[in-house]
Amino acid sequence: MPRSATEVMQAILFSAVLDAVEALKTASKGLPNQLVRDLQSIHRNTTFADLPKELQAAILESTRTAFTQLLKDGYAVGPRQEMQQSRPLDRVPERDRRPAPRGPAEGHRRGGRPPNNPDGKGPGPGPGARRRKPKGKPRLS
Repeated sequence: MPRSATEVMQAILFSAVLDAVEALKTASKGLPNQLVRDLQSIHRNTTFADLPKELQAAILESTRTAFTQLLKDGYAVGPRQEMQQSRPLDRVPERDRRPAPRGPAEGHRRGGRPPNNPDGKGPGPGPGARRRKPKGKPRLS
């Protein structure tokens, strides 16, 4: 069963932290005081170059392993521009995303009502249009 992205990232980060701790132990050469000094020297503003060489190597190796693991589990990894260009095709065809033109639609009169002719051309009621009752007194013919 495929693992979720969260599970993959948790496994990668857990492994990276354990590798970093082992690298710090190796850098201290088994001296507990040196290990404590190395740990205390790491803070928010520490740069990669400030870390012990063993820890730098462990971080580089963990990064390579992380990318390999993500690719092996089927996740795409790459620069944003390349990933957006090579995305899989949508199953739904692209729709026109341009905004609708402003102003009255084609064939509409100034009053905002469409013509009643069946062919859509010119004023006047078409077939099926309701006739209005004449106002005023009925004419006798």
